[in-house]
Amino acid sequence: MLDRLTPQPGSRRPKRRPRGTGCGFGKTAGRGTKGQGKRTSGRETPRHFEGGQMPLARRLRKFGFRRPQKVACEIVNVGALGAFGDGATVDPESLVRRGLIRGQGAPVKVLGEGEVPRNLVVRAHRVSTGARGKIEAAGGKVEILE
Repeated sequence: MLDRLTPQPGSRRPKRRPRGTGCGFGKTAGRGTKGQGKRTSGRETPRHFEGGQMPLARRLRKFGFRRPQKVACEIVNVGALGAFGDGATVDPESLVRRGLIRGQGAPVKVLGEGEVPRNLVVRAHRVSTGARGKIEAAGGKVEILE
């Protein structure tokens, strides 16, 4: 409601442009004296111009990219699964109990570095192809969690 209030038609007059030296906007019209800003042809310097100082666009680095949709995973190598022994079931809860991951709700990814114990049942959100090959070659099984 308040954003739609306007003055009555005819109740306001346009401000008169001041002239002369006594009004504060005479002579140089509030533009100071001498220099870039006093010209009448509009703004001669680009908006990002910083008066000769090294511009922000040149002070900051230009390389790198961070994908906003990236999901940070908890990483476990198959070599670390040796702590479970043969025939064990490895899932996120058991990894947290053993201290191999932090357990802050992030998905668990198993990578293929190291040797695998026999007959492991690995339940994780993601498994690399190398890790899957090593686990299945050792007689184990891989189950993907949702």
